Amino acid sequence: MSKTVKNMLMRDYTARLSGQNDGMLISIRGMKTIDTTKLRNGLAKNKIKVTVVRNSLGKKSFAGTGLEGLGKLLTGPSAVVYGGQSVVEIARAIVASLKDFPTLELKGAILDGTLFEGKKGVEELSKFPTKDEAVAQNIALLVSPGKKLAAQIKGPGANVAGLIKAIEAKLEKGEAIAKVG
Repeated sequence: MSKTVKNMLMRDYTARLSGQNDGMLISIRGMKTIDTTKLRNGLAKNKIKVTVVRNSLGKKSFAGTGLEGLGKLLTGPSAVVYGGQSVVEIARAIVASLKDFPTLELKGAILDGTLFEGKKGVEELSKFPTKDEAVAQNIALLVSPGKKLAAQIKGPGANVAGLIKAIEAKLEKGEAIAKVG
């Protein structure tokens, strides 16, 4: 491959992966063309993209980016999976795709500079909460004590209101109310 072609490929990789700090590396070796098209189309519905990379050029393109940690996993046929809401969403989609495409090889993923190697690492990552889920969990944790306090304050007042309502109903019916005490 000429140096000009290599430079064109590196520019293409850099343009496609610019701004991507998280991603995943897979191998589609052994998959039929129809299956890779189905996989790509299924992922594209969630705005997840797949780019096949040449290993040496991929390592150079990843240098100095958030994807640099994936460079050591670039052996054999490799494809970078990126985009979507987060790499956790990507991992979930790819792990779910394994039942339809058993020849798909999970090489690893990177999230905030942390490398998750192999199938086990990617499956572990797929169980993480997405950013939105983590924010929702934190908000629930922050709001929970306030909700409990409001329930504690409201509880006795609700009991008193219930008693007053019962007394009111008896008086409207003309029943006598027994004196307590």
